[in-house]
Amino acid sequence: MPKTAFLFPGQGSQYAGMGKTLYDVSAEARAVFDSADETLGFPLSQLCFNGPDEELKKTENTQPALLTVSIAAMAVLSSQGHQPDFVAGHSLGEYSALVAAGALPFATALRLVRKRGQYMQTAVPQGVGAMAALLKLPDGKLDEILAAAAQGEVVTPANLNSPDQIVIAGHAGAVARAMELAKAAGAKRAIALPVSAPFHCPLMRPAQELLKADLDAAPFADLRIPLVNNWQARLVNSGAEAREGLFQQVPNPVRWAESMRLLIAADVTQWVEVGAGAVLTGLLRNIDPAQTCQKFGEASDKMNLFA
Repeated sequence: MPKTAFLFPGQGSQYAGMGKTLYDVSAEARAVFDSADETLGFPLSQLCFNGPDEELKKTENTQPALLTVSIAAMAVLSSQGHQPDFVAGHSLGEYSALVAAGALPFATALRLVRKRGQYMQTAVPQGVGAMAALLKLPDGKLDEILAAAAQGEVVTPANLNSPDQIVIAGHAGAVARAMELAKAAGAKRAIALPVSAPFHCPLMRPAQELLKADLDAAPFADLRIPLVNNWQARLVNSGAEAREGLFQQVPNPVRWAESMRLLIAADVTQWVEVGAGAVLTGLLRNIDPAQTCQKFGEASDKMNLFA
């Protein structure tokens, strides 16, 4: 039997207007947005639908906004009888995946990601850290480039996204040096990313420690649907494993390409990106061109599912 995986996007997929068409046509989606507004005590739904972009791009807003859009889309899919065999989420998207898998209540996840965003934003002063995407870096070059670029500072892999895309993070100077070394080593491009903090690197350890108390206090249940986690790129089924994965993913790289290969090896042939944008659809195509991923984040997408 062919297997289905639902993939949940992370930061960078947000845009003003996301989720609005689902809200307009689906009572299930409306209930999710209304619940988010009530849980957080401010109109997050209006921020999703109308922006402004500068508010939506603030990490503490982006994270609950993307979670809400993904869970609203998941609610619509569930109401239509669609359930996955596996789930995975990119960085923040792992929280969405755990809600979909029944491990975390939506309201709990909302509060967690709101705090996660605040902790990440304050962990490193503005301008001290940076992130960059290295495109088509020749195999075997990354470690030596990062070692040469460090010069006593931090620069490490942040997102191992696909064969053609690696994101690095750390101190701004070390990231800049790594970009130049990567281009000299044959990378097609090295692109500085417009982010407010250097995510998924050791500079995030202060955020990780602050988040620990919140994760420890949160009620994690065992998963109804297996999840491939970011930290180890392995299947987890228990609430304890899910909690530890969210703790460990903060300063460690997202092992996305490995995660997708694990699911391909588990006979997944149907893929749905659940939520805003189509970033993960593009990454999957790069990881394995034989795979086709459909997206579901707008009302117009529903007619294309499993066509």
